[in-house]
Amino acid sequence: MAIFLKEWSAQLKTYNQNIKLAIWANIFSQIGMGIFMVIYNIYIQELGLSHEVNGQVIALTSLATAIILVPAGIMSDKLGRKRVMAFGVILTALILLLRSIVEIQSLLLITGFATGIFTAFLQVSSIPWLAENSKPKQRVHLFSLHSAIMTAANVIGSLLGGTLTDFFNLFTTELSAIRFTLVIGSIFYLIAFFPILKMVEVSKTKVNKADKVPLREFVTNNKSGFKIIGLFAVAQLLIGFGSGLVIPYLNLYFADRFEASNSIIGLIISLGQAATAVAMIIGPLVVKKVGEVRAVVYLQLSSLPFLLLTAYTENLLLASIGFLFRQALMNAGNPIQASLMMSKVDNSMKGLANSINQMVFQLGWAFMGPVSTSIVMINGAYWGYAQVFTITAGLYLVGSLYFLIVFRSLKSSDE
Repeated sequence: MAIFLKEWSAQLKTYNQNIKLAIWANIFSQIGMGIFMVIYNIYIQELGLSHEVNGQVIALTSLATAIILVPAGIMSDKLGRKRVMAFGVILTALILLLRSIVEIQSLLLITGFATGIFTAFLQVSSIPWLAENSKPKQRVHLFSLHSAIMTAANVIGSLLGGTLTDFFNLFTTELSAIRFTLVIGSIFYLIAFFPILKMVEVSKTKVNKADKVPLREFVTNNKSGFKIIGLFAVAQLLIGFGSGLVIPYLNLYFADRFEASNSIIGLIISLGQAATAVAMIIGPLVVKKVGEVRAVVYLQLSSLPFLLLTAYTENLLLASIGFLFRQALMNAGNPIQASLMMSKVDNSMKGLANSINQMVFQLGWAFMGPVSTSIVMINGAYWGYAQVFTITAGLYLVGSLYFLIVFRSLKSSDE
């Protein structure tokens, strides 16, 4: 344990101010989004709207993100990470505030779509920013630490979302209590703007027209980079389809099957996120033992029994334990995967690579959201969720085996 702590302490001292500011910006944004997402599905139900509307909102949000991620990635590469992140945070905070107030179904759908557009700008720039402000040997630890801290911030947000709603409910109606909580989440997201303002970015050097590389030549010169991006995209698409069936509706799963309160739902989701943060910190140790690719695959495969436990149990405690371990193990490989991808593409393509990877994941959420809600509405709270969780397990299995087969010979550039 002493060696483990010493290793992480040594790593932390090597990170520059830009990395630390980026982490603070993401902390505030994740707290705000954690508050918002743990309670927003319930807000829609409290308005008297159906599960189907929840599915439509989530699908539109994910579709919007998928549509804008590649343009946002190109903008990030061309205009600069700081400018794109600042733009995204301001507009996202304003849209979240609007979503806390509107009640008309069409406006819920429009603002959901807008949220997907604007969150992409921070989302697509964070990983390239960290990559450009770090050395290759730092990245597995840095991305793991970053993801762990983001997850911990989401834990805080999830806890606040449930407890604040129940607290406000002592003094006002359920709908007003939820609305007050959503406004607080919007304010937290807005605070992320201030660390971004303090970042120092080396300005993009202006390229003379004579020095500009034509698109065809750029693609030809970066064939290997595009191939890597494509292979990663297929893996993410499979995982995204599975994730889109289950993850957006976990709060509804606990509410529908077990009639859990807002505070209990917030606590369960927070514990799952906390376990994920711990698993992400341990991730680099797994990498040392088996390498990056096998670490990702082993962590993902080990989550499947817990996913199936959650699918079929009728006991809230067992469902919570299954959720907790599935969440931790499945997500612990994400920063390792991001580090591997960032190490294999040129700086000029990092934003594009990150955006395509996230775009295909969001497509999974966009397409599978309505499918999931339809299955639950047709089959009920037990068999409906059991079916979607089982389909997700199958997709995760295929995605993990694909990743192993395709990338088993791939190593990061610093190994």
